[in-house]
Amino acid sequence: MVNTSIKTTKSEEIFAAAQKLMPGGVSSPVRAFKSVGGQPIVFDRVEGAYIWDVDGNKYIDYVGTWGPAICGHAHPEVIAALHAALEKGTSFGAPSVLENVLAEMVIDAVPSIEMVRFVNSGTEACMAVLRLMRAFTGRDKIIKFEGCYHGHADMFLVKAGSGVATLGLPDSPGVPKSATSNTLTAPYNDLETVKALFEENPDEIAGVILEPVVGNAGFISPDAGFLEGLREITRDRGALLVFDEVMTGFRIAYGGAQERFGITPDLTTLGKIIGGGLPVGAYGGRKDIMSMIAPAGPVYQAGTLSGNPLAMTAGIKTLELLQKPGTYEALDRITKKLADGMLQVAKETGHAACGGQISGMFGFFFTEGPVHNYEDAKKADLIKFSRFYRGMLERGIYLAPSQFEAGFTSLAHTDADVEQTLAAAREVLMSVTSYQLPVTSD
Repeated sequence: MVNTSIKTTKSEEIFAAAQKLMPGGVSSPVRAFKSVGGQPIVFDRVEGAYIWDVDGNKYIDYVGTWGPAICGHAHPEVIAALHAALEKGTSFGAPSVLENVLAEMVIDAVPSIEMVRFVNSGTEACMAVLRLMRAFTGRDKIIKFEGCYHGHADMFLVKAGSGVATLGLPDSPGVPKSATSNTLTAPYNDLETVKALFEENPDEIAGVILEPVVGNAGFISPDAGFLEGLREITRDRGALLVFDEVMTGFRIAYGGAQERFGITPDLTTLGKIIGGGLPVGAYGGRKDIMSMIAPAGPVYQAGTLSGNPLAMTAGIKTLELLQKPGTYEALDRITKKLADGMLQVAKETGHAACGGQISGMFGFFFTEGPVHNYEDAKKADLIKFSRFYRGMLERGIYLAPSQFEAGFTSLAHTDADVEQTLAAAREVLMSVTSYQLPVTSD
């Protein structure tokens, strides 16, 4: 029997205080556990595949700070590099050679990128790339996919996934219709709707942006021919294809989804892993497009902390670690064992479930499936997921607190971690109907 005697008194006290200081008590919505009930645990420290909360409880972590911790939390080589960088200062607000080093690594790795601009977050990267798409094509409209999340900028909060889906928000108050009037949407994996939108808006669509593997509506893979079809459609109609690889970049392959699937977009956004756990984002692509960015061209975009020496240092060391032979084979093996095991446990305990994995990214839904898009994902049993989530947390397993989020493994996860996780899942799913959904504090 797995120990379920975890006490979270300090977490509860800290979160109660936080709710008086910050909206909802958090700095980002999904952290508040609104869709799974109860209160979030408050972290104290992380190392490898594990986290410890302020009450001293240890958990196996499958969130990995939402993706960046691909080498494991607080990797000693990354920490050592950061210590050395700290002695030189925390911010320059001026060029440093570290930007050149990381830029060369990104350009060498990602097929579409000939030039890159560093920013501070994935949201910022997507905002900038949208402006660039419009400037380069002279067109205003874009196509995004339902359930794909590209940050919280106004123009992207149309049928977005992730926290918007988790909280059940219709999009967001405060977003004027004028901000989203040029944003067209289509179901993911639906080429016919994309073609129809181009027919209905001739010479008006600047481009198509998408998560090549969806992680913000849960884990959803592209159907065979979908990415290839988008590449053909956009090329034929003079529009740009943009892969938002903030999640998938350097995670499902060293060169991201575009390397994995052999499809080269015109522009790419990156984040998470290239900062090694520090705040970072980037966008890049063809030289003729990127040369429009100021000061080389007329499209303005700037940032005081862009290219921060600490973020560059952590990113460089992380990418160096990922270049070691066997890295992605190891990620794929451990993640497949986890994902396949979870589906098998669900089947054996009588629960409908579907899901899968690619390299170090995975997910599952409590529904028969298959799940091809956000509408399919919404058929999942959210009450069952919330009960499953609480049961796993009580057994020391930390999953993303939303059915609509992908999970992540790291090079630090072991077979023993996976076996412990599957044993906990079996226990929970054998008794999940006896769980009561905890009441979320106001």
